[in-house]
Order: sequence, then C-alpha cells, then structure tokens
Amino acid sequence: MTHVSQTLSSSAPLAPLTLPARRPRLALPALLLLAFVAVPLVGNDYWLGAILVPFLILSLAGLGLNLLTGYAGQTSLGSGGFMAVGAFATFGFVVHGGLPLPVAVFLAGLVTAGAGLLFGLPSDRIKGFYLMVSSLAAQFFFEWLFQKFPWFYNYGSSGTIALPRFEIFGLNAGSALGRYYVTLAVVAVLTWIAANLVRSQTGRSFMAIRDMDTAAAVIGIPVYRTKVLAFAVSSFYLGIAGALWAFVYLGSASVQSFGISRSFQVLFIIIIGGMGSISGNFIGAAFISLLPLAIDYTAQYFFAGHVDAGLLQNTQKAIFGVLIIWFLIKEPDGLARLFRNLGERLSNWPLRF
Repeated sequence: MTHVSQTLSSSAPLAPLTLPARRPRLALPALLLLAFVAVPLVGNDYWLGAILVPFLILSLAGLGLNLLTGYAGQTSLGSGGFMAVGAFATFGFVVHGGLPLPVAVFLAGLVTAGAGLLFGLPSDRIKGFYLMVSSLAAQFFFEWLFQKFPWFYNYGSSGTIALPRFEIFGLNAGSALGRYYVTLAVVAVLTWIAANLVRSQTGRSFMAIRDMDTAAAVIGIPVYRTKVLAFAVSSFYLGIAGALWAFVYLGSASVQSFGISRSFQVLFIIIIGGMGSISGNFIGAAFISLLPLAIDYTAQYFFAGHVDAGLLQNTQKAIFGVLIIWFLIKEPDGLARLFRNLGERLSNWPLRF
C-alpha cells in the first residue's frame, strides 16, 4: 500500500483536459455563395426557370412534410392538398384582396397552417395507417373544394387559376433569373428557420413523440399539443411551397397541379433523401428532378427516335419504385445517411476508407 501511495504521489500531474478546436463550418457559406453568385452566372434561362426553381420548391415541400413525418413521426398523404390551399389562398389575397405577393404568400401560409391544424386534431386518437387515411381524405376534400366554388379560381376553366403578372412590391420579377432569386431567398430563409426549429426544445419534443409518445408524455411533453403544432408548421411550409409552385414556377395552376401524384412525389423525396434530415430534402428533390432528365438524355443519346415517350415514363416510374423499396429495406435513412457516411470515410482517409 505504501509503495502504491509513493508511486501515485511521485507521478507527474495530469495535463489539463483540452477539447479539440472546432472546425469552422464552411460548407453552408460555400453552398450559399454557389447558389446566389455562381449558378446565375453559368445557368441559362432553361436551367434557372425549368430545373432549379421547381427543384427548390420541391425541396421546400419535402422539408414541410419531413418536419411532420421525419421529425414528429406523423404520417401524411395530403401534401398536395395543402400545397393547393397555399396556391389558391395566395391567388385570393392577390386578386380579390389586392395585397402584394410577399404579404399574400405569408398570409396564405398562415391559412394553410390553420387548415393543417384542423386536420391534425384527430391525431390524438388515430395513428399510423388511420392517420394516413385521414390526411388522404384532406387531399380529396381540398381537390373537391377548389373545383366546386368558382370564387377560388375566378377566371379560367373549372379549378384553374389565372395568375396576374408576377411582381414583388411593384417590381417585375417575371424573368427566369428573378424567379430563381425569389425562390432561392424564400427557401434559404425557411430552411434556416427549420434547422433552428429542430434544434430547439420544440424540435426535441417532435423527435421524442416520434420515438415513443408514451415516454414523451411521462417526461412532461404535451403530446397532443405538440402533434397539432407539427401539423400546423408542416402545412405552413407546404402552403408556401404551393404558392411558389403556382405563381413562380407554373404561372398558372389548376387543382390537377396539386393532385395525389404531387403528394406521393413529396413523400418520395423524403424517403429517398432521408427522413429526419434537413439536407435530405434537397438531396431527394435533386434526385427526383434530375433522374427523369438523365433517363431522357440517355434514351435520346443511345436510342434516338426508337423509344416511345410512354415507355420512358413507365421506365421512370419503375426505377422510382425499385429505389423506394431498396431505400426502405437497405437504407431507411436515405441518401443523406449514405453521403454522411462517405464524408466520414473521406475525412479519415487514408487511415480508413
């Protein structure tokens, strides 16, 4: 015992605990610089207006659904319907109310949040498949509503809204570059808000309910109120995305623009990109947007004039179906997890790869 005491007393004092310096996160500023400066310099009108604008809007829609399904664990198939609420509400505020487009879009988001809150009320008693059916009922209800009452679409055929010139506080933003900058700014701000939301106490409550709502209730989380809040926040994002889809991308929109196929498209984005991931929404939207272009380009390059357009469309659907099944089985966290694992391996290269 004496020998042990002498050994301990004669040993050198322990060095103070030091934490490794935190690496500055340069990826986000680099992406923003690339999106706001580099892309407009090299992109033409087709890429800016027909590729990047819908990609950004679908990323925002995926983010809205991901907050509900990926973070709060509440299934929904009504994304297209809530996007329609945002689009038609914006049209009403602009045409019937005479409000500027930014104000109309924000108010339409609040209206959509109210609709989402209303359809989220049954979430306390129904879960899983039954909640998904309830959201599907919301999808069909909104399609019927906007086709039935002409006040919502004013001019045009049944269920079609005729949009005025795209302006921001009196300035014409109808060019491809203007529409791209408007969409990018809105998506960047709302993504920043969502990233802070999921790191806040509200976001932790979402994830606690997703993992086990009974345990969340035991530790004092108001489960029902948090679920309804998740529906409202998700619907707000979807409403903004629907307004941008109608006013910024299409220029005119109908109920068919926000049908059940749109709901499945948004759902596929978060499945392929990764549920419970902010970056996964952009990865999944890029995959959804660029894969059809890649298939069309490949078919035209190798089989020019020999492949029917219907066959190409069916091929795209088959590829999407196979990939979704593969992701659900092999990698339920989607492409975001695959890219994250690849980044970790590259950071440790050449020690481990």
